[in-house]
This record gives sequence, C-alpha cells and structure tokens, in this order.
Amino acid sequence: MDPKKIDLSQFTPDKIRNFSVIAHIDHGKSTMSDRLLEITGTLSTRVKNEQFLDKLQVERERGITVKAQSASMIYEYKGEQYLLNLIDTPGHVDFSYEVSRSLYACQGALLLVDAAQGVQAQTMANFYLAFDQNLTIIPVINKIDMEAANPEAVEKELENLFDFHPTDCIRASAKAGIGITEILDAIIERIPAPQANLEEPLKALLFDSWYNEYKGVICLIALKNGVIKKGDIVSLAQSDKDYEVLELGLLYPDETPMDALYAGQVGYVITGMKTVQEARVGDTLYHKRQPVTPFPGFKPAKPMVFAGIYPIENTEFDLLRDAIEKLTLTDASVKVEKKTSVALGLGFRCGFLGLLHMDVFKQRLEQEYDLSVIATAPSVLYKVKLKNGTTIDVENPSDLPDPMAMETIFEPIITATIILPKEYLGSILKLCQDKRGVQKEMVFLSEERIILTYKLPLNEVATDFYDQLKSLSSGYASLDYEEAGYEPSDLVKMDILLNGSPVDALSVILHRETSERTGRMLVEKLRQLIPRQLFVVAIQAAIGAKIIARETISALRKDVIAKCYGGDITRKRKLLEKQKAGKKKMKQVGNVELPQEAFLSILKKD
Repeated sequence: MDPKKIDLSQFTPDKIRNFSVIAHIDHGKSTMSDRLLEITGTLSTRVKNEQFLDKLQVERERGITVKAQSASMIYEYKGEQYLLNLIDTPGHVDFSYEVSRSLYACQGALLLVDAAQGVQAQTMANFYLAFDQNLTIIPVINKIDMEAANPEAVEKELENLFDFHPTDCIRASAKAGIGITEILDAIIERIPAPQANLEEPLKALLFDSWYNEYKGVICLIALKNGVIKKGDIVSLAQSDKDYEVLELGLLYPDETPMDALYAGQVGYVITGMKTVQEARVGDTLYHKRQPVTPFPGFKPAKPMVFAGIYPIENTEFDLLRDAIEKLTLTDASVKVEKKTSVALGLGFRCGFLGLLHMDVFKQRLEQEYDLSVIATAPSVLYKVKLKNGTTIDVENPSDLPDPMAMETIFEPIITATIILPKEYLGSILKLCQDKRGVQKEMVFLSEERIILTYKLPLNEVATDFYDQLKSLSSGYASLDYEEAGYEPSDLVKMDILLNGSPVDALSVILHRETSERTGRMLVEKLRQLIPRQLFVVAIQAAIGAKIIARETISALRKDVIAKCYGGDITRKRKLLEKQKAGKKKMKQVGNVELPQEAFLSILKKD
C-alpha cells in the first residue's frame, strides 16, 4: 500500500491491534517480524533485507536483538482494513527491561517457541512478564519445517507449564512462510483492541526514544486518548517543558510522515528536543493547556553489574561523554556516573543489567562512535555494615572500607532458572556447586529435559558463568535469573600491585576460599601479558598487607661488557655497577604500561 494514501483517521480504536513478539534468544523473532511485514506489503519483497528490524551493526554480527523496534502494518481481514503495530523485542535475559517497556504499549503478544528446542528459560520469563500485564498471549510454534522439529512435544510442554490447550497453538515457519496468515488472523480475532477514546484530551505514553544526527531526539509514543497533529504545542509531565510537534507519523517500516495520530495508535514524534535527558522513557505527553494524570511510568531498571569505561587516550574524554549520552538515550537501563582512576585517568563508572549488556554497550561505543575504550573488570553492588551500625553501598572495590571498621559484608544473591537436557545434568550441578550455589529444586519438564532452580551469588555469575554453562551443555542449556536479596558472606578485597603500587582498576572483591587460587592465576596471567621493561617488575596479589602470590618479570638488559675483551676484572665490574645503579634509578621513576589485554584477562577467567 502506498504510504501517501494511508488515511489514519479511518482506523478507529476497534480497527487497531498493538502486539509484540516475545521469545527466547534465537527462536526466530526477527525472521517472523520480517515475514509479517512482507505478507502485509509493508516491506517490499524486492528489498531483501534479512532481519529488517535488527538495525544495529552489533545485532547483525551477533545474530541477536538488542533494541526493541517497532513497525506498523495494514492488513485486510474479512473486507475490513486493520492497522497492526508490531514491536519486536530482544530475547536475551540481559535485555528484559526492553521487553517489559515494549509490552506496556501492547494489548497482546505472540509467544514464539522453537519446535526443535522447546520451552527455554527466557520463554518462561517473557511469558510471566506478559502475563503480569494481563496481555492476551498467542502461542506460536515456529520452525516446524526443520528435521528435528517435534511440535507435539512442544505443545505438551506449553500445556504443562502455561495451560495452553494444543488447539490454541499455531504451527508456523517464519523462514518458509508457513502459517503467517493464520497468525495475522489470530491477532485480529484474539487480541483485544486498545481501550482508547478520541474525544478525551491527548494522553500518550513515551515508551522509547533514540537519537538522529539530523532530526535530534525521536520519541516513540502510544496514544491512549485524543489526537496529536503537526504544529501542536505539547508538554511532558516530568520535564514540564513545552515543545512544538515538527513531524509525526508511522514507522511503515521506516519513518513515514503523517498529518496526525489518533487514539490507540503507535507512532513517532519529533519535537526538536536538543538534549537526551528531556526524553525520559515512561513519561506522559499531553497538550499544553490540557494537563492529564500521568502514567505511573516504568520501574527503573536495577543495574546488576558495574564496570568502569575509560578512553584509551585521555584527550578523547569529551567524545566518550557525548557518545555515552547518546547511547543511554536508546538504552535507558544503563546507569552512568563520572569517575577518576589513578591508573586510567578520567572516565565513567557504568551499571549494566548483565555481562552481555556490558559487552554490547562497549561494542556499540566502538562501532557507532569510533572510540577506543578500556572496560575494567565487572563488579556487583555490595552492602557493608560498619561497626558503628551504619550500612553503606559499595560497587567499586577501591571504595571498600578498612577491614577493621567493617562488621559484615552482604553480597547480592540471585535465583537462577536453568533448563537443560538431562545428559548434561552432572557437569552443570558441579558448575553450580563450584560457584557456591545452593540447589532449591529440580523438576522434570519432560522425559528429556529438566528445570533446575539454584540460589547463586551474583558475583560468581557476573564474570563467566553464562559462557561456561553454554560450553558444558553444548549450547543447549538456557539461563534466566532474578534478584533474591542480600546475604552475609566472607568476602575480601584483593589488590594487584606492580612494583609495590596498587592498580585500582585491577582490584577485585572475592570470597576468601577462592582468593589464593584466583590471586595466583591473575599474577601468572599478567606476567605473560605485561611486556618486559628495562627494569625488574614485581607483580603481587595482596589481601590487606599479606602478599598471597608473586611473579617477577626480569629486566631487559644490554650487554655492557661486550666490548671488554680481556683486561682487568675491575673494568667489567665498574661497568656492571654503573648499569645496576642506572636500573635502580629507572625502577623508581619508570612506570609500567598496562596493555588493554590485561584488563580483558581478568574478565575471562579460564
């Protein structure tokens, strides 16, 4: 359909359906979104753009969705035209905040399950996210054209876990285009129309925003009531500023300008906002002279993992600050504050929802803004009870108070749900025990698959737990986790010293039992990574004043006595003493350059 011929006023709320696609990572959400856009004619089949809604370079490289994207479609059903707004959401556990925000703007959701892999941990988590918001859920069994597909077993799992009757499930294959029209019909038949009123004053929810170099901040809004037209003066509930609507329209599938948006519709709006702080996600948009009661907003995301991000060149600090500001607009779940490090200079301390989230954020800084950055070892938020009775929060190991002043340290605990094939059970139980886990329950999902529930310290999971879980289970195990409060633990701070001076960026907080083993491993690794200097470098791991591990990098030395052939020994000794004095002086003034690999090696404990 030609976008210029679309008349949005004919789509009254009963002709609108807002829905999202939710699934575990890699169950075919983005491909399903492509097919829906193609069948409804929104995406021309000539433009062969696989995973059209995965717009970021990092999404295409990794094959994952990081950012929720939306697109509108027009579908004819029984002679009537309907406007469908699709929101494609990420599947990975680290991006569940994006999913919860997207569901807020919907009345229904397609729950995609891979016909070969069955229900996975994130399928359950996303189902409960949608269920808690009273959305209508349509179960879709995807990839039925694969040889390993077993839709009957998946239907049984869906019935056992979520009480879906097998007749409710739609069998489809996004790749082969099977069952797509059945899905579109089900969206219109089963998902309720938005509760909206054209007569009431304008009230719209701002549920996403991103930055465009030419147009400034672009906001994605879901209209609850009223009409918004080009040229209107609108206000935001939280910032109390007024803006003129310069452009608005549908994402069909790219930005397509329209004259107005009506109640129940989802579209974008450009108001010439200059700074990224103004477009707070979860805010309420209304006409300047007609204030309305604002939406409750979203629960702010709680960062689970903290890391420092520093520019490699100190002169790039301003560029890094601008890049982080623009990125946090598209990803509101990152918490940022400015920090100074003795070893690395000016930079930022950022809070992330998980390790993949941190990794993707760093990759986006490098790809989209062409910056070279160093990320320090990730840490989590501890609570420390002092002997004077006060409790403080510590997220950076260098902020940990003196051991004499501390009474107890509390560390964050998570409840992890792991779904795995039964043949990998032994190795995964051992992994959870090594990470100081406590088993809560073990349930058979089917004859072949098991749901494990474990209580684990977040500190142990924050570094390499997910990678190990995947490698031990040949990629078949899936993980989802939620916070479970704080518990007291015997934790210590370990410093890494180079020639006696601590490197604050390499300090870690860890459990006393594992500290010696980790200390030995780290100094061994750093010995291989730090290039030899013209003086001896001592690498030490220390807990307080006690050194628990040491490695020495011997000096590079020039053969100063090469030119002395024969002659008296005192001549040679004089030259060697002179060299020795020079080395000693050099050691006092020389500083050891730490390569970036040294910071990465701490992230990846082998």
